[in-house]
Amino acid sequence: MNLLPELLRRKLPNLYAQENLGAEAIAYVKYFTPDSNWTWYATEFDGKDTFFGLVDGFEKELGYFSLLELKAARGPLGLPIERDLYWKPKTLRGISPELFRGPGSDDTC
Repeated sequence: MNLLPELLRRKLPNLYAQENLGAEAIAYVKYFTPDSNWTWYATEFDGKDTFFGLVDGFEKELGYFSLLELKAARGPLGLPIERDLYWKPKTLRGISPELFRGPGSDDTC
């Protein structure tokens, strides 16, 4: 599977382009392991190898991840990481609202 076809590559904003959007940053691509519970949501890309976005693995956290590492990684049953072909872009808040609640947010608990 092509994890980052040219059309998606062009849609992804450059690194730091959505930095000031916080919870309203858009995740344009979703990757997942079909044989475990890890998921990566890409909001930005450096045009070569590095993404920024939400990683949902042992914990949910914002951070950087590598296209080359996604291509090389295998889940516990040896299955490769896949791109969600049916993914529609969503805000980070829409994906994981619990990460954006608390002091300074506009959500009420």
